[in-house]
Amino acid sequence: MRVPSENPVRVIECLKSLGLTKYEALVYIALLKIVGATASEIHEISGVPRASVYTVIDQLIDKGLVSVSQSAPKRFAAIPPKDAITRLMDHLEKDAHYARESLSSIYSERMKTGIGAGELIWTVHGIKNIKKRLTDLISSAGKEVRIIAHPQLLSPEIKQKLTATANQIRVEIITPRWEGEKPEKLRVYIIKHPEIPKELDRAKDMMTGGVCIIDGRSVLVILGVGEEDSVALFSESEGFVRFFMRYYTLILDWAVKKSDNPD
Repeated sequence: MRVPSENPVRVIECLKSLGLTKYEALVYIALLKIVGATASEIHEISGVPRASVYTVIDQLIDKGLVSVSQSAPKRFAAIPPKDAITRLMDHLEKDAHYARESLSSIYSERMKTGIGAGELIWTVHGIKNIKKRLTDLISSAGKEVRIIAHPQLLSPEIKQKLTATANQIRVEIITPRWEGEKPEKLRVYIIKHPEIPKELDRAKDMMTGGVCIIDGRSVLVILGVGEEDSVALFSESEGFVRFFMRYYTLILDWAVKKSDNPD
């Protein structure tokens, strides 16, 4: 097998990503080149400033990457790379686990009643970004998806995502028109828009869009479906979600009655 050529810059960057500083990486690499070295020799081989060598060595000893002899002067040696990388990765894994648990605890506190997401409302601009956010929200749903949507919002990709999601959880869709065959597990209600005078066509365009409610905890409200002028509001605010849950329920009741009693 051909051994790759040495790329010290790349190696140093990799070691930094594993938790070493630049000086630590330089000293460790230098120690791999010889059986053992004094602090003075390490300075000469690694290029690390003489005043910093002992501090860096102590740090590497603490990390278990360097051993020290009891001779005078003291000599230092690097542990084999395989063992060194394993120790660094174990340390990273422990840090990642600790961070995940700590951050999850902070997030859980935020989601408690009375704390939640506060009154924050985010704005999403452009239909491309809106559809991306809508797709991500549908993917994150764990219990149900409730959506009122203009047909232009229901792109083939979003329809596919809704259909796949409906195999796992409840998915309801209210729309004035559904193109193509309706998948069996999707609950689709058709409500036609009332006629709007021609002179108000622009207003009709501005009224298009939709509302998507995920698990009764987050809402995306979409205004317009144009490439440039569409905008959406996203929030997990308790008041915001409660308002649009009531709005959705009102529209759904109307949709069910229309389905039971078609004109």
